[in-house]
Amino acid sequence: MSAADRETPVTTRESRPASEISAGTHAGSPARSAPERYGTIVIVGGGCYGSYYLRQLARAASAGALAWGRLIVVDRDPECRAAREQADGVEVVIRDWAAFFAEFLAAAAVDPASATSDAIVPSPLMPHLLFDWVVERSRTMWPGRRVAVRPLGEPPNIPWQRSSPDGNTHYVSFAEWMCPINCIEPARCPATRGPRSWTMPQALAEYVGTERARGHNIAGPFVFHCTHRAYGVGMIDVSSVVHADAAIRELAERGPADIIVGTVSHCHGAIGRLEIG
Repeated sequence: MSAADRETPVTTRESRPASEISAGTHAGSPARSAPERYGTIVIVGGGCYGSYYLRQLARAASAGALAWGRLIVVDRDPECRAAREQADGVEVVIRDWAAFFAEFLAAAAVDPASATSDAIVPSPLMPHLLFDWVVERSRTMWPGRRVAVRPLGEPPNIPWQRSSPDGNTHYVSFAEWMCPINCIEPARCPATRGPRSWTMPQALAEYVGTERARGHNIAGPFVFHCTHRAYGVGMIDVSSVVHADAAIRELAERGPADIIVGTVSHCHGAIGRLEIG
């Protein structure tokens, strides 16, 4: 993930900590003894990044590192690179990202058991899609209530940050340097050449804790954590989105809610604040 774009760390199908994967699996690493198995993997975008992830996933599958039931690429351009190349076993869906996820994630929320092994490969340049889905989902569920996106207020204690022009998304990064687009955020930072002592999910948890200590009744954070899985490909588990949806629904059913939601990697992230009146 780029800077332009917790409750607990995400685990993989084999229930290994995400930090362990990031530290121990590299783009050219040998396959593990058993592949990580996924149901459906959705790649956001079929252009240069999406087609790169397709090639890397094919390499991972050939090496026995990953396996999946369905592999979907979503792009609104029928002439995108993934559509032109049309690799065997890949479903290319020509559709707007938001419209696709409105259906895909709603189906997962209705039947969580069907999505426990599904994952999303985000684009480094995509908008805050998963937060947008949470917001629209809330508006659909409570049409008679005020559902709004608010600025954060006090900024988190993170070195680099910037708000979007409309103030609805707050971008953050621990990197004050230019990161390579294919960095897997290993335990030793390739830029500083020292230990990576930071992780964005923990930083967001500390931010929410600080805001609560200041007397602000903020819930969360609900974090969609993109972690490296194999061969340079990062993924967000769909189960984390389903969990957030259920928890936010429970909060809102009790009354007004002020909620922090983030889509993050270890180093970068996008934060949104959802208010349900």
